[in-house]
Amino acid sequence: MPSRHQRARRAYQRIVALLIAAATVIAVAIVLARASTDSHASDAPTTETSTTTSTLVPTSSTSSTTMTVPATPADQLHLVQIGQYSSPEITPKSVDASGTGLVFAQNMVYRRTVSVFNAHNGALIKTIPTTINLHNFGLPGGTIQGAPVEGAFSPDKRYFYVSNYSMFGPGQGPEGEDTCTPSSARDAGDTPDYVYRINTKTLKIDQVIQVGLVPKYVAVSPDDKYVLVTNWCSWTLSIISVASHRVMATLPMPGTPRGIAIDPKSRFAYVAIMGGDVLVRVSLAELAEVGQIYVGSNPRTVVLSPDGKYAYLTLNNPGDVTKVNLATGHIVAVQHIGVLCRSLVISSDGTALYAVSDASSTITELAASNLAILQTVHVPQNPIGITYDPLTNDVWVSSYSGYITRFATR
Repeated sequence: MPSRHQRARRAYQRIVALLIAAATVIAVAIVLARASTDSHASDAPTTETSTTTSTLVPTSSTSSTTMTVPATPADQLHLVQIGQYSSPEITPKSVDASGTGLVFAQNMVYRRTVSVFNAHNGALIKTIPTTINLHNFGLPGGTIQGAPVEGAFSPDKRYFYVSNYSMFGPGQGPEGEDTCTPSSARDAGDTPDYVYRINTKTLKIDQVIQVGLVPKYVAVSPDDKYVLVTNWCSWTLSIISVASHRVMATLPMPGTPRGIAIDPKSRFAYVAIMGGDVLVRVSLAELAEVGQIYVGSNPRTVVLSPDGKYAYLTLNNPGDVTKVNLATGHIVAVQHIGVLCRSLVISSDGTALYAVSDASSTITELAASNLAILQTVHVPQNPIGITYDPLTNDVWVSSYSGYITRFATR
């Protein structure tokens, strides 16, 4: 029978063996994690200027969105630049990630194209021209060209809807103006503009719908029933039926409308009135305005928390981000982040917000819980668009000066 000393020694040896095994497992996990991070970080910044289709094949656009929620909450991660695309061929007003491997950038008035990028490595896949013949879409008129400003994906990511700030060509009015009223726009000769639908598999325009004067923001309801468009100079909201491809209702708005957010159950849409200080609540069952919420001066972009309980808005002129309880209508937090606060997105897990400030040339990360500033990063001049990719958890920023910058969250 082993002595007490021998039994103690054997117990000690077993403990040491267990500790060594545990250390080995931890070491292997660290090596694998570093390898994964290094692989992500090694994506070289893209500097292509070609406007032809790349040899890179996009992830199938017909699959549902893959959401990769990081193990660490987003509000505990920081932005690290991993790529930048610059070209004289782009003037990106907005940028949108599909969550299926594609990122679209709208090159508004000065280039009149839509650029499509690979979400994994930032490479340009294709530049889509906005020249169309209205006759090909069953509409009166000839060949015209659009100036894409904002976009939104259908829930299944098969389609991407793009609003056009102005149309150019025979029968089209002058270039739109940011300072306008319905009467001044009509007096200037403005004509109704169009929303394009792009097939994300073929990367071609396959549908054209006429809306109001100088449309800005576009959003698709989660149930894929409606496409909503804010018409800046008409002071209206167009509600388009996805099934019939027609405008079902045109609702008057109390000033120049811009951002739109729709709750997860497709019950209500919330419209930011940038020419005022309210958020308009629209019932998608009644297709009617059902209330207004005071949010502060010049609300531009609005996003909702994943549960639909809170709205987060950028206030353009004061340069603030604000958080509003939609049930009570109370403002629960306000944070100043820069000069001319523009677009805003929220992380997949709902813990972090990312906003750009045009005149400050910055992107700011905030905690969604209390709007505390977590990080401020400088980007190329005039950042105006931003998107959060739920597939990679990357953040993309479009600068009107001709840059698209990609950040990892680590």
